[in-house]
Amino acid sequence: MKRFSLIALLTCVSWSLMAQEAYQIGDKVTMYYPANFDSVRHLPSLALLEEPTATKRLAQFPKVLSPIFSQGDSTTIAEIMIEAETDLYGTGEVTGDLVRNGETITLWNKDNYAYGKDNGKKLYQSHPWVMGVRADGTAFGVLADNTYRQQIDLTSSIKFISDGPAFRVIVIERDSPKEVLKALGELTGTIEMPPLWALGYQQSRYSYFPDTRVQEIADTFRTKQIPIDVIWMDIDYMDGFRVFTFDKEGFKDPKALNQYLKSKDIKSVYMIDPGVKKDPGYAVYDSGTAGNHWVQTAQGVPFVGEVWPGDCVFPDFTRPETQRWWAGLYDDFLATGIDGVWNDMNEPAVFDGPDMSMPIDNIHRGGGVLPQDIHLRYHNVYGLLMVRSSREGILKNRPNIRPFILSRANFIGGHRYAATWTGDNASTWDHLKMSIPMSITLGLSGQPFNGPDIGGFSGEATEELLGHWMTVGAFYPFSRNHSAIDAPFQEPWVFGKEVEDASRKAINKRYQLMPFLYTLFQEAATTGLPVMRPMFLADPKDLKLRAEQEAFLWGDDLAIIPAWAESPQLPKGAWEVLPFNEVPDQYQPTLKVREGAVIPMGPVIQSTEDYQTDMLDLVVNLDAAGKATGRLYIDDGKSFDFKSGAYVHYEIQVVQTGPGNYTATVKKLGGALKQKPEFRVIVLDNGQRLPIAPKAVKWKYLD
Repeated sequence: MKRFSLIALLTCVSWSLMAQEAYQIGDKVTMYYPANFDSVRHLPSLALLEEPTATKRLAQFPKVLSPIFSQGDSTTIAEIMIEAETDLYGTGEVTGDLVRNGETITLWNKDNYAYGKDNGKKLYQSHPWVMGVRADGTAFGVLADNTYRQQIDLTSSIKFISDGPAFRVIVIERDSPKEVLKALGELTGTIEMPPLWALGYQQSRYSYFPDTRVQEIADTFRTKQIPIDVIWMDIDYMDGFRVFTFDKEGFKDPKALNQYLKSKDIKSVYMIDPGVKKDPGYAVYDSGTAGNHWVQTAQGVPFVGEVWPGDCVFPDFTRPETQRWWAGLYDDFLATGIDGVWNDMNEPAVFDGPDMSMPIDNIHRGGGVLPQDIHLRYHNVYGLLMVRSSREGILKNRPNIRPFILSRANFIGGHRYAATWTGDNASTWDHLKMSIPMSITLGLSGQPFNGPDIGGFSGEATEELLGHWMTVGAFYPFSRNHSAIDAPFQEPWVFGKEVEDASRKAINKRYQLMPFLYTLFQEAATTGLPVMRPMFLADPKDLKLRAEQEAFLWGDDLAIIPAWAESPQLPKGAWEVLPFNEVPDQYQPTLKVREGAVIPMGPVIQSTEDYQTDMLDLVVNLDAAGKATGRLYIDDGKSFDFKSGAYVHYEIQVVQTGPGNYTATVKKLGGALKQKPEFRVIVLDNGQRLPIAPKAVKWKYLD
């Protein structure tokens, strides 16, 4: 089949075509162009992993899902008509219900404390993506490849309304929503495999200060035997909020602090904002000024705006020179033993700017593949460009250690560079309950590594609220408790023994399930499927599951049902409770294992430094035929050696061959590691764990 580059066609598409054009760029994946598409104003795409290659130019467009392009007075519009009874999902980081029908949101990254502005319909990230699921379970996805400010209007159709020039649209058609998400992953890329420690429980505060307070928090977790992997440093560790510096009194020896944490098997993550204090004599400001690295005003001088340090200038991450300069700033920073980086305030937030950001006519000068253009174009991808530069700097410093970056602002495709959290939420029941559809929706929009601030960031958590939030929060993909400077402390023990014990139980469960969770992250990194999933993804033909947003799934096989969930809907089948040897309490969510599933589990540990896969339990819920299947992925959890084969991936099948007798087949799916864990089979039966005697299991290992 003849293949041709879309880039080579774009000039003629921009100037000579009088009607829209369409090109097939994959199996049932079509790229649509409006007649007046201008490649210079849109390309290269920052959403896509690479520029697609067309295999066919369509002479006729499909009768359904072909976008209708039009022009408003000051907007460009792409509208996709949908069939009746289609449920819509996606749209990225948004408040509201899981089903998005009837919603209108604005994609313009915004510092939105407690989601209090714009009715929570304009938050920190932009994902111009909608997935539709028809009544018969077939599905489609629509991606507007457009970084400019835009609205997604889902009141009667799928409509993207942009303040920028005419943009192209990609439509994916598949037999199921899972296949749509996999196709999205092929287009926008998938997450990189994270370090194992980033999947552990994490504790944060704005701010833990001084360094002795950080040590106290670490010691308390270890004394109380509440598992933890990370403690976070918010902006007060800095010298006057100057990025890449340390407070001379409160954090006078960061290397010693980080070493102390490591002695407790705890990692450290430190915040870095984009706003650089305008302060002659401050090395970062001086070197940035000497290199001409700042975003400029329409008049061609460095833009100055107020953030935490006062007057700040902002790196122009569209410039390759600025990207390299920023990346180089991490060398001395990481030399103190810092493990991860937190890029915050990168919408970018500007306290005294229009809509709390930069003027839309600010100039980003570009260079390399990115052209010069105004802030209206680059605002929504400012965070993406920042975390990409940060990641490059960390990788240059530590080329064979997996980096971890958390970002508040991002754009679809930015999951390739950073995990995310849902910003400055509030300590309310509404925000606890809304956190589940928010996290699920991010997963359905290509970002599986996400979660909210457990306990809520602003306001006052109560004992009951924190107890329920800690216990369900142990099952977010990204699990971190974080609170504001003016909020009460909300570590697991602050409300007394009952919440402390409940928190410990839930976090213990997360760590026991780490083999299963790590395997799900490998699936996300390979296929683009989310870790935290809506119920309907397991059975898209079951209409009763479409709106379920209290209970959720890890993968397809483990249901997490919060204690406060009312009449949760689960996929059909005999779901068995996964019991733990514990005294019950009012806070614990119920965990249920799908019929026909095998869940690999490990022992209770205090951090992922203790993680091992030499001996594991296989928790089995046999189906009606007496069979169950699961997977297990193993690598070193730290390096990129898995890319050259230093991993092993198993499929495990357990079959009951007679009363009390079983055959377990461990089939190697890939990898060069020779590790063969020892397994204990545990069968679930009416809420009971029935350990199977070793002699009752016949083992088969298949390479």
